[in-house]
Amino acid sequence: MENLSLIEPDCSLKNQYLEMLEDWKLNDAFHIPWYISMETNNFKVSVEKLKGFSKGIGIEERFVESSTYWLVNDDKKILGALNIRHRLNEFYINYGGQIGYGIRPSERRKGYAKKALGMGLDICRNMGFKEVLLCCNSENSGSINTILANGGVLDSESEFSGEKIQRYWIDLH
Repeated sequence: MENLSLIEPDCSLKNQYLEMLEDWKLNDAFHIPWYISMETNNFKVSVEKLKGFSKGIGIEERFVESSTYWLVNDDKKILGALNIRHRLNEFYINYGGQIGYGIRPSERRKGYAKKALGMGLDICRNMGFKEVLLCCNSENSGSINTILANGGVLDSESEFSGEKIQRYWIDLH
């Protein structure tokens, strides 16, 4: 597999970011993580806002501090995104988990999600996490396989907005 990196959002990659967004739109796909659909009219402000979230600046009450990363290849093509929540609140404990990730539709089924999650888990280890909670729709076999390939253990299943959500823990020791 080609060399991949998780990098912090960078204004110099605006065109690559917009290409990724267009990929989602063309495929009528739901944006995961949610911030992929951030405002792009003033890209610099949006990138700074994402960076502020990691320090607790500008986050809405229902959210928590989080760090955002873009998955890029050697050509700096943005293949996907990953978001690490620094802590869990009631919503994330039950439905969202600590890591949200998504791969642009045209780049799926190439092992990128598995690699991105593995790199995200390394970041979590470096942040001092002992374990990480991941949640996904029970019908999302791609995400389930990605979580299992990274050591996920099914904890429970619940319902949210009419969908069955599975909760997985990954031990980081």
